[in-house]
Amino acid sequence: MNIRYGIYLDKLVKRFGLTTAIDSLTLAVEPGLLHGVIGPDGAGKTTLLRLMAGLLRPAGGTITFTANGENADFEHVRPQLAYMPSRQSLYPDLSIEEHLEFFKSLYQLAPDVYRERASRLLGITRLERFRGRKVGQLSGGMYKKVGLMCALLRSPAVLLLDEPTNGVDPISRREFWELLYQLSGEHILILISTAYMDEAERCSRVHLLDSGRCIASGEPAQVLAGEKVQSFDELWMKRA
Repeated sequence: MNIRYGIYLDKLVKRFGLTTAIDSLTLAVEPGLLHGVIGPDGAGKTTLLRLMAGLLRPAGGTITFTANGENADFEHVRPQLAYMPSRQSLYPDLSIEEHLEFFKSLYQLAPDVYRERASRLLGITRLERFRGRKVGQLSGGMYKKVGLMCALLRSPAVLLLDEPTNGVDPISRREFWELLYQLSGEHILILISTAYMDEAERCSRVHLLDSGRCIASGEPAQVLAGEKVQSFDELWMKRA
């Protein structure tokens, strides 16, 4: 039976010196859905995802993981979680295939499991014919796809993506979202952060973050109706 994971935050706080990056944040990231954390630069999106990934420790509040509705220790969830940072984290002198081989060793995948997953990922990302190309020679969109492949190689049940479409051309952005929809159809819990307001409407659930606080949360259409606006751009202008 596939395990469905959820993440629930209660009055979460994170400070860096005198700066409060996450300010008493309560949020429900429900299982099996594509969630979007939407907000401008400095809203706290990266800090939030790093807290969920266990890379930072909160100053207050709690992060609770669930597995099929039951509370689960983070150590149980960690092997099922993959995190893709917003900053460039790949090696420019290594090829796509060399990156996959590296993560195969990192995740300690059996050769037959690796071959099946690598072949599938190269197929769905349309990077098969570029597998020998160095990552430093790729376009921005292709680079992001390689990062996503490396995160997916361990076949995670929870996927945290920090601004994966930032700086990517419109066509590559569309292709990236098509990949996310395929993954969401496999009931993976996906949480993507973005500053692009148009991407909010592509999510199953949106969580609007501003100065470390959630100002609205829910299904995109319901959030817009509740705020009496036609778009998320209009919503942010209204609150400015």
